[in-house]
Amino acid sequence: MNEILTELERLYPDARPALKFNSPYELLVAVILSAQCTDERVNKVTAELFKVYNTPQKMTELSQEELEKYIYPCGFYHNKAAHILSASHDIIEKFGGQVPDTSEDLRTLAGVGRKTANVVYSVAFGGAAIAVDTHVFRVANRTGLAKGKTPEQVEEGLMKAIPKENWAKAHHWLIFHGRQVCHSQRPACGNCTLQKWCEYYSAQ
Repeated sequence: MNEILTELERLYPDARPALKFNSPYELLVAVILSAQCTDERVNKVTAELFKVYNTPQKMTELSQEELEKYIYPCGFYHNKAAHILSASHDIIEKFGGQVPDTSEDLRTLAGVGRKTANVVYSVAFGGAAIAVDTHVFRVANRTGLAKGKTPEQVEEGLMKAIPKENWAKAHHWLIFHGRQVCHSQRPACGNCTLQKWCEYYSAQ
């Protein structure tokens, strides 16, 4: 496990979120929009949306139909618009207009599950958390870094395998590796420098 983590850090020393944002609120909205959507497409949508509607106060000036027109390219726009507006109202009414800075409070917001809360908590507030998306889930299971049938099981395994001070960074290392090498279909095992420790590669 230590060798895998050392190699991932060597490969991706500058790994950081691909989503573009300038505040915890912008990050929260962007992560909600990113569900089953590429970060590139989300960034194009938020580049226009955030020109005006970049705070919960401004966002709630939009009707759901108006917001849906902005975020339509991200898919699932009806549910995402409802979640963003509901979360924005709760941020105003329950948290004084500021995005809550704990994972527990974040998960009380509409559309915010464990993964989204962990992303915002770790990236926006520097909290120690590991968000398990499809890339993290796949790379962790394949390498043997953390095995599990659910994101929660993989998250628990990663928290045991990785020093707490590296949780947030390791999340991005695993994402980068999943995007660049350990693809869902046809992983580039021949070019992967983790192959000597990887359970998936050894089983082939």
